[in-house]
Amino acid sequence: MKNYSVSQFKKYNNLIGWFTFAIATLVYLLTIEPTASFWDCSEFIASGNKLEVGHPPGAPFFMLMVRFFTMFAPTPQWVPILANSLSALASSFTILFLFWTITYMARRIVSPKSADLTLTQVILILSSGFVGALAYTFSDTFWFSAVEGEVYATSSLFTALVFWAILKWEEQADQPHATRWIILIAFLMGISIGIHLLNLLAIPAIALVYYFRKYNYSPKGLFYTLLISGVLLITIMYGIIQGFVVIASKVELLFVNSFGLPIKSGVFFLFTVVLAMLAYGIYRTHKRGRVVLNTIFVGLTVIMIGYSSYAVIVIRSSANPPMDQNSPDNMFSLLYYLNREQYGDRPLLYGQVFSAQPIARIEGEPTYAPKNGKYVFVRTKDKYEFAPEFKMLFPRMWSSEQNHVNAYKKWSNFEGKPVKQFNREGKTETVYVPTFGENLLFFFRYQLGFMYFRYFMWNFAGRQNDLQGHGEVTKGNWISGIPFIDNPRLGPQEKLPEIYRNNKGRNRYYLLPLLLGLAGLIYQLRRHKHDFWVTTMLFVMTGIAIVVYLNQTPYQPRERDYAYAGSFYAFTIWIGLGVLAVYELLKKIKDNPATAMVTASVCTFAVPVLMASENWDDHDRSGSYVPADFGYNMLIGCKPNAILFTYGDNDTFPLWYSQEVEGVRTDVRVANLSYLRGEWYIEQMQRKAYQSDPIPIRMTYDHYFTGARDAIVVIDKIKEPLNLDRVVDFFLSDKPENQVQSPFNQNERINYIPSKQLFLAVDKSEVKSYIDLPEDYLNRIADTITWTLNKQIVLKDGQVILDLIATNRWRRPIYYATTVSGETYLGLDKFFHLEGMMYRVLPIPASRQWGTGSVNTRDMWENLMGKYRFRSLNDPKVYLDENKMRIVSNYRNLFARLANALVDENKRDSAIAVLNRCMELIPPSTVPLNYFALSMVEGYYRAGDMQNALKYTQQMATQASEAISYMIYDLDEFQKNWLGNELQLNLAILYELTRMANQYEKGEYAKQLTDKFNSYVTVLEG
Repeated sequence: MKNYSVSQFKKYNNLIGWFTFAIATLVYLLTIEPTASFWDCSEFIASGNKLEVGHPPGAPFFMLMVRFFTMFAPTPQWVPILANSLSALASSFTILFLFWTITYMARRIVSPKSADLTLTQVILILSSGFVGALAYTFSDTFWFSAVEGEVYATSSLFTALVFWAILKWEEQADQPHATRWIILIAFLMGISIGIHLLNLLAIPAIALVYYFRKYNYSPKGLFYTLLISGVLLITIMYGIIQGFVVIASKVELLFVNSFGLPIKSGVFFLFTVVLAMLAYGIYRTHKRGRVVLNTIFVGLTVIMIGYSSYAVIVIRSSANPPMDQNSPDNMFSLLYYLNREQYGDRPLLYGQVFSAQPIARIEGEPTYAPKNGKYVFVRTKDKYEFAPEFKMLFPRMWSSEQNHVNAYKKWSNFEGKPVKQFNREGKTETVYVPTFGENLLFFFRYQLGFMYFRYFMWNFAGRQNDLQGHGEVTKGNWISGIPFIDNPRLGPQEKLPEIYRNNKGRNRYYLLPLLLGLAGLIYQLRRHKHDFWVTTMLFVMTGIAIVVYLNQTPYQPRERDYAYAGSFYAFTIWIGLGVLAVYELLKKIKDNPATAMVTASVCTFAVPVLMASENWDDHDRSGSYVPADFGYNMLIGCKPNAILFTYGDNDTFPLWYSQEVEGVRTDVRVANLSYLRGEWYIEQMQRKAYQSDPIPIRMTYDHYFTGARDAIVVIDKIKEPLNLDRVVDFFLSDKPENQVQSPFNQNERINYIPSKQLFLAVDKSEVKSYIDLPEDYLNRIADTITWTLNKQIVLKDGQVILDLIATNRWRRPIYYATTVSGETYLGLDKFFHLEGMMYRVLPIPASRQWGTGSVNTRDMWENLMGKYRFRSLNDPKVYLDENKMRIVSNYRNLFARLANALVDENKRDSAIAVLNRCMELIPPSTVPLNYFALSMVEGYYRAGDMQNALKYTQQMATQASEAISYMIYDLDEFQKNWLGNELQLNLAILYELTRMANQYEKGEYAKQLTDKFNSYVTVLEG
């Protein structure tokens, strides 16, 4: 039998590796999203395209990569395609390096002496890499990140690259210039800081490779290696990334405030000194032949070179681009930006539990901000102190938000232990704090079980559906496709209602990837312990260690599986090595190349081919335009030079993308209310951006400067409405008599509003000249509008709104996005008028017309029936995930509100046209009818289209009845306890359908629905 030399093997290894890369590249480019995606993707594409400043802690090197790719865009529509292609290519290169990593480890097992290889050995090694790499290619989490413009695909590439590089060093460690691989790793890690910090978690695994190659194993040596790697990791994270900026801020303060030099002079001085010290260190250690010290100095230098990509953030922020989050143009704001301080903090190793009340406020480090060429003191970073009995080691249940507390108790079977404390009235009360056992139970059941191992099983066992769950048996769990494994946990899967059964995110792998990975894990443990511990360290550090560090609360806004992609990467190494384990069994039949080929074929079809076939339909985003159309629609419907208030990521970032990339309606000023609580954002709102003028407010920088008016209180001293003009002047005044003692800090006085009731006089003739509205609207303009504030504490965003309403005087249109929470309305919803995807604030009293505010049927018709884009929503081939489904359901709700408002105006034919247009654009075959469709059914009834009303009533009733029957009759008592609100929601749908049938149809079908609903109620009450 012919043997293959090392050089021949390397040739085949490279060839099959690039072939695997080609498969991954083709798959990802075929399935990328053609526009921006939801969440951070829209913002990353927008900020990268023009090198603007995105959300903390920033990703400057990723921005530079996006900018490079998008420079080749012939039209704006090509920008997102090229940005998403960056992720696709980064992902396929990750697969390439994974392939070579697996084949390296497989070869060390199959032929540890680097001698010539037999054909059987070549087949086994290459098929191990092929199966493992393609398993990761088609894995749920990695494929998801590979087709959108996010940092995680590029971050995964750097993790794969540094792990492959340390193996190359290990292979060449005896050669004269092997240290260059260590320097390369340091440089790549420095660069990765400007993408995502996940890459740094590979350091302990890299340290183990170095230790096992250079030293003889001993428990003591292993301990010291892990200790040193931990110190190195902490040094980079806190000593270099944050430490450099901390020192720079202190030097900057000294140079500017003490020496009277210009702003940024201290930073330049420190940068020069550090550069000189590193250069001198490299020179001296090289001259003296101190190899280890020289390597350390060079490694530190290249890390700093990579880390220097953050200069892009400061440079671009100093240019005041339209998107400039946190304005990190100086060392103090950059430190705030890097530390993600706007997102708050959480205890890690020791801290408070959820029932703790602060007993003291501890003054922290002072913060400064530039003003008039100096740095002025802003505030101290104070922290709260808690009584010892309310603190514990390894606190997992720490958030005091009520929905979090309720979930903590459910996940931990909470009973608690009683502790006495003083309440705010000074009286003693008994509260219950979690025991350490309950704390650990929450950690194991929720943080580890639900927020890690559930994701792990998604990738290697199967996924129930793409619905985000919080523990419900019907949403987001892992499944295997094997009834005796799935049914005891989740109920009889063969009886699932159609709405769950037909979910495209329902993927079943029958545990095959998991079993092959476990086989590879055991095989590597038996045959090459050193590599096993290296792979295990990578698996743990990029998985379980992240779980411990994040200390996540329940009810996350979205699934977080992307954070653990590195851990799943490590497991696919074992999947690849599982091919060797399978062959170990099959070779007992016959040990020859044919058996090796059979093994390779069986493993390929049983794992990557199965995963590809199951996952394709819910990972193919080609043809999906929902996020881009959402941003476009929100903007295009606004009147010229409008101000549009948004709140969250998904109702802001797509709008920024539309403006920054596609140039849509740059006259509209998008103002994110959560950002308006920061002085940096208010300042930006007072600058012109493209065609949008500054927002008209009277607040000056001194009024909203950091620490000033972070919150004002509403004290109902005066029991009558106050003029908003005078109220704004009152709370912007610095007079002591206009302030009261702060409820947050006994040593501080803050501004206040002396009445909950406000009014504003309206100049009708002036307003009519500003507002383009139907005649009947103009005739309803009030002489004076009066409303009641719905808050006791008004943060800066609320202050800006009140100032804007008073100062603008209706000159510029003001809108709230329909996605904004009612908590931000300040009582102004009395004057909301729906024009599409946004409410317009007008000096016209509004009634509740099928929802919040009145409906402006003329403008809403123009928007929904003419201006808005609804691309591909009626194409069943296009995948719409839960988030997109939610947006599309909101579209249906808008069509329904317009139709019902038209019925109110006795325009029944127009109402039916609106409803039919909605069902044509968004048919039930692509987006199932949910609770939001009830108002559409009622619209058909009210418009007199009984045929369509009954048609959709029957569809919804059947769907709801299937779900109710399943939940009542097929689930056991434990499973029913983990239904969430699913049963109540479906009962509410059936109730509403029954009510409408009895109100409008009044015939046999109404009786059938009534009997069915009553039968369910009888069972539940019995």
